[in-house]
Amino acid sequence: MSRQVVVIGAGIVGISTAIWLRRAGLEVTVIDRGLPGTGTSHGNAGVLAACSMVPVTAPGLLRKAPMMMLNSNFPLFLRWSYVPRLLPWLRRYMSHANDADTRRIARGLTPIVGDSVEQHKSLCGELGLGDWVTDSDYCFAYADRAAFEADKYAWELRREAGFVPELIEGSAVQDYDPALGPDITFLAVMKDHGFIRSPGGYVQALAKALTDRGGKILQAEVTDFDLTDGKITGVQTSTGAIPCNAAVLATGVWSKPMMAKLGLNVPLESERGYHVVFEGATGGPRQPTMIASGKFVATPMEQGLRCAGIVEFGGLEAGPSRAPLDLLRRHVMGAFPGLSATDEIEWLGHRPAPSDSLPLIGEVGQSRVFTAFGHHHIGLTGGPKTGRLVAGLITGQPVNTDLAPYHPQRFQ
Repeated sequence: MSRQVVVIGAGIVGISTAIWLRRAGLEVTVIDRGLPGTGTSHGNAGVLAACSMVPVTAPGLLRKAPMMMLNSNFPLFLRWSYVPRLLPWLRRYMSHANDADTRRIARGLTPIVGDSVEQHKSLCGELGLGDWVTDSDYCFAYADRAAFEADKYAWELRREAGFVPELIEGSAVQDYDPALGPDITFLAVMKDHGFIRSPGGYVQALAKALTDRGGKILQAEVTDFDLTDGKITGVQTSTGAIPCNAAVLATGVWSKPMMAKLGLNVPLESERGYHVVFEGATGGPRQPTMIASGKFVATPMEQGLRCAGIVEFGGLEAGPSRAPLDLLRRHVMGAFPGLSATDEIEWLGHRPAPSDSLPLIGEVGQSRVFTAFGHHHIGLTGGPKTGRLVAGLITGQPVNTDLAPYHPQRFQ
């Protein structure tokens, strides 16, 4: 069993993995160029979305895509200058927009997300951090029943996975949550979900608990792997070499160039996501609410109401666009007409999107390099479960989950 493990990436997946490894008695060093919880793990919607096993690439997406792109009120954006670089990935991504692949992907995602609340509580409860997890409903808000019925395919997949919503209609919608505007007349309410009131603060608290229990965190950039006879012996960083006999790659979309150093070309793109935090907000929802028309989630947080969503393809280098943020604000005000705030904070982050919508979890060959990235929309939701699985692989413990759908070399 490996005793010295380097975890590359200090987001929710990397820190979760490190905690499970430390509990098993291993020496763990987490390395990240940033501070824990300040990257993509900071900017998500905070929902422990156990029912989120349905991929974006559902049947009919290819037919609908042109209309989506031309509709100025639809939350899908594309930087046209990036299209030539995006096309190879996009072809593979859209090839999965069929019933057989969608069902296969949903079956693969369910074990990662389906018990999210329990996995988070198992991770943080022993550390005395259980208060970070808030039990709640998770609501899907629609204009009317017809809009809900238009999502029938996704709800059938959720039902097959054991997630059956409570349906609320008409004036009962505002009885359930007075913050919702009159344009919303139908709710699908998922019970037994939860959320984190400060995702970045949560990861930082987990990181502190790790170091309090003997784990190490190093701020540096990992530049290469050191391999001897095909097995890892260390990693090269901007501050020098760090020896190890196992490593975990958990740097989200930035994992792609590191995989290339192992000879693997992973079809991974950034799905650029935006949020606006309405600081000191009043008139917002009392629980995480997905506004179906705008494809964003509104979550009450410590700082205020965070509204996160929107899809934009444009790579890692370009700065934020105005149009997605403007559209997000319009949808927010339509859904919550009584919302007011003392200030607003904008954010852009990068969701790691593999072309088949499944994370990469497993060992690369027999190198003792393990992957834990590519979670697309479910990074916070599936982070603790992924960390537990990877820690089990490294320590030789049975994981009781079929990891074949997540094999890191499946694209070769």
